[in-house]
This record gives sequence, C-alpha cells and structure tokens, in this order.
Amino acid sequence: MIPIDLEGKVAIVTGSTQGIGLGISKMLAKAGCHIAGCGLCFEDSSKVANFNEAIHMAGKRAFYQTVDVKIKTELDQFVENVVKEFGQIDMLVSNAGKNMFVAPENCEESFWDENESLNLKSHWLISKACYPYLKKQQGTIVLMSSNHAYTTLPNCFPYNVTKAGITGMVNALAVQWGSNVRVVGLAPGFIETEGGDEWFNSFPNPEEKRKEVLSIHPTKKLGTPEEIGAFCTFLCSDFAGFITGVTYLMDGGRSALMQDI
Repeated sequence: MIPIDLEGKVAIVTGSTQGIGLGISKMLAKAGCHIAGCGLCFEDSSKVANFNEAIHMAGKRAFYQTVDVKIKTELDQFVENVVKEFGQIDMLVSNAGKNMFVAPENCEESFWDENESLNLKSHWLISKACYPYLKKQQGTIVLMSSNHAYTTLPNCFPYNVTKAGITGMVNALAVQWGSNVRVVGLAPGFIETEGGDEWFNSFPNPEEKRKEVLSIHPTKKLGTPEEIGAFCTFLCSDFAGFITGVTYLMDGGRSALMQDI
C-alpha cells in the first residue's frame, strides 16, 4: 500500500466543524496537512473545540475563524489570515452549504437568493480569493456538489439547481486555470451526518425509514464523512495529478439502481 503524503501542506476546509467538513478535515490532517477551517459556530464553541482537537490529535496545526461564506469581505479576510498563519495555501475544499428545499412554485425570491449565495456563489468567491496562493503552490480546489446535481426529488428546489451549477463552475475554473490549479467536483449522496439523523427522526418510525433508504443503495449502507474525506485527500494528492474539470459522484450506487415507484 502506497500512503498519500501531504506532509506540511496547508488545506482550507469550509464548513469544517461538523459532518462532511469535519470528516474531510480529519482525513487531510492524517495525511499530513495543517488545516484552516471556517464556519458559523457563533454559539456552539464545543464544535470548534472538537475540530481543533481532531487536527491536533493528528499532530497538525489547526486554525479556525468564524466566517459567513456568503460575504466576500469575510472570505477575503479569512484567506489573508490563513496566509499570515501558515505562509501558504496548497488546497481548498469548499464544502460549506445547507439543504434548502421547497417546491418551485412556493420558492420566494429571497429564498432563492439565499440559496444561490450560499450554495453556489460562495464557492466562486473563495476559489477566486485563494487562486493567487494556490497558483504559487500548483494547488488543488475541490468544490462540494451533491447527487442532486444529477437526479433529484420533488420539493428539493432550488438546492438542486445550485448543485448542478457547481459542475459548470468546476469545468469553467479548470479550463481557465489550466495547469496552475486543478479543480475537481465531488458530489456525495446520502452521508451519515447530524442532518441525516434529524431527517430520519422526522418520520414516525425512523428505523423503518432508515431501512427503506438503505434498501435503495446497492452498498446497503450510507456513506461516512471520513469516506468523503479520504477521496478528497486522494484528489488533492499527486496521485490525482491528471484529474481536473470533472465532478465525481459518490452515492453508494443509488443512481445505478432503477427505483420502482
């Protein structure tokens, strides 16, 4: 087995204190990265403490800043602070986002604007802010999309629209930035997260709903944040040096199985 060695590299991970973002941060740190994270943990300091502890346990340095990724000035300041702290940026995993689901006919303009700003525009803003530093390091960007970019469900608008837009952003940035910065998309399916647990618990019989969801996955399991993090780690390594301008779907085979309704 050939280990992935990212020793001494610096990674930015947005939405880093829980769920997929925390899993990504942990796996990159295990591969040798120092991690700069950000999110909106105004009140729950325990999540920030858990993030810091996870990175320190891997023997790496952690930096965290409260940032609203929808606001350009906050993102720009965060990126500047990361460079001051570490001296470089080698990779960006733009992961921050939120499920924003409604029927198209019930979608208010303000809801659309909030979704577009968080789930699409923010990925461009932080990629643009990081680009000069990533260019120096011949770095990598991973933009977090979703299986909703490919197939979706009723009442999942406009989240699905922005996730489809990310695939176009991956293509555009990869073509524009060429050999200087690789740009890859990652589209997870159903992952074991706090949000997923809340969704299961919204049903009268959460265990029955979980069994139903597992049954439509050929893997008969849901993904884990660490599995997403492991693939991100590979994509940011030299082993993926010929990969750019593509979005990978990680959905446990769900999209390969016809769902009889």
